[in-house]
Amino acid sequence: MNLVPPVLAGDRLALARLLSLLENETPEGLQDLSALYPRSGQAHRVGITGAPGTGKSALVNRLVQELRARADPPQIAILAVDPSSPFSGGAILGDRIRMRDLSGDPGVFIRSMANRGSLGGLARTSSDLAAALDAAGFGIIFIETVGSGQAEVDIAGAAHTVVVVDAPGMGDAIQALKAGILEIADIVVVNKSDLPGAKTTLTALRATLELAPAVRDKDKGSDWTAPLLLTSATSGEGIPELAEAIGGHRRFLEQSGEWEVRERARVDQEVGRLLRERLAERFLKAQPDGLYEAALQKVLAREAAPGVIVEQLIEGADAAN
Repeated sequence: MNLVPPVLAGDRLALARLLSLLENETPEGLQDLSALYPRSGQAHRVGITGAPGTGKSALVNRLVQELRARADPPQIAILAVDPSSPFSGGAILGDRIRMRDLSGDPGVFIRSMANRGSLGGLARTSSDLAAALDAAGFGIIFIETVGSGQAEVDIAGAAHTVVVVDAPGMGDAIQALKAGILEIADIVVVNKSDLPGAKTTLTALRATLELAPAVRDKDKGSDWTAPLLLTSATSGEGIPELAEAIGGHRRFLEQSGEWEVRERARVDQEVGRLLRERLAERFLKAQPDGLYEAALQKVLAREAAPGVIVEQLIEGADAAN
């Protein structure tokens, strides 16, 4: 069934079916996405990431309410990446439950997806689902990652704007932010500002941010220094300021030319990943039966290092061709 016409007509059921096909990496889903792809490229992809327990879902819930309450509100999609269920393999759906306040808004579409064991805070097909939502006409797509640590920074290559969320009482969270995830932040948020220690966390992060280089466009001389905001998803404190910061970052990207730079980097990363995966699959399928298993056994027996074995496999394939 061709889902493209109903998706373009605003049929949410058809869109949900297409997203399921894409998440399962079916040929039908990829074919429909290819037909929709020329209509994508307009949406502002906003990544929301941070350690577990920082209140990312509650923050997105309140932020979307703020944006939708404004004059000429944008159509908003939320792509929430949940940990995989150990029983069904599907998304646990915790994020969707925390965003139930948005369920009655026809201008908001929420999709939970399982990370299915993928590292980096996203799922393998997150980019495809975001592209489909983009083509379906959503102006802002929030991509909320699985609770991330310092190494889980794939969102930097999937979003135009990255919001890193911290909260007081997270123990060594600030050290983790310093070591990795803070480096990808376009906006830094200290959520749960009503808790003790919020100002201490704010001060520590401000000191770290002062050492971070600003994004700079050499031709136009414009720069962007990540703002540090204090928010409370419960009371609404700082939510309007966060909405303004996200809009301000989009304007900066468009005016400085950084939008095109990030789009090219995102496409480069996505195509490169798919190319590596497909080439590896084709390479392994082309090997004689038992050859790859024998190579693995050599590594297990400590007869050769993995890098040497890979070179031998490649050389053998080249000689056979």
